[in-house]
Amino acid sequence: MSAQEHPLAAVLPQAECLHRREALEAAIARMGGGITAALQGERAVFLTVMNGGLFFASPLALAIDSDLEFDYVHASRYRGATVGHDVEWKHRPQTQLAGRSVILVDDILDEGYTLAALRDYCIEQGARRVLIAVLCVKRHDRRVPGLEADFVGVEVPDRYVFGYGLDYYGQGRNLPAIYAVAEVGAGDG
Repeated sequence: MSAQEHPLAAVLPQAECLHRREALEAAIARMGGGITAALQGERAVFLTVMNGGLFFASPLALAIDSDLEFDYVHASRYRGATVGHDVEWKHRPQTQLAGRSVILVDDILDEGYTLAALRDYCIEQGARRVLIAVLCVKRHDRRVPGLEADFVGVEVPDRYVFGYGLDYYGQGRNLPAIYAVAEVGAGDG
């Protein structure tokens, strides 16, 4: 499925705005304070999950009052689709993780297969602990057993969401809010 087959302009006018920029910025500031407290001055590895985590990672890093070492990982199960597949590694972190605390930063915790694979990779590389920070968590009961985020910005319903890093068929990541695609039949008759 492509952006040409699913243009953002066709869904955005009917989409529901779930979280505006100001609310997201406040949630990110709150998360930064929580991560600062958890680190207690430790210099952690701040590992951004590309591409979606990029938009959230920068303001989060600025909200953390502790020195950080930055790196990124690029792995995906979606590859522009709405249904996940096996994890595809595009870039593994170059920073040594052994004995370190890692803050794994992503845009969303949905079912969690990608984040679980990334967490497990960090542990296999010898990370002392992995703290997961996500901008949003999707409300449902299909999560990988035992996987939880340590720091969460906002919750979103079990619908297709986009904006502020989340994409709609590769589009809309740079929208300054989080939207949900209108539910089928919503507003009809």
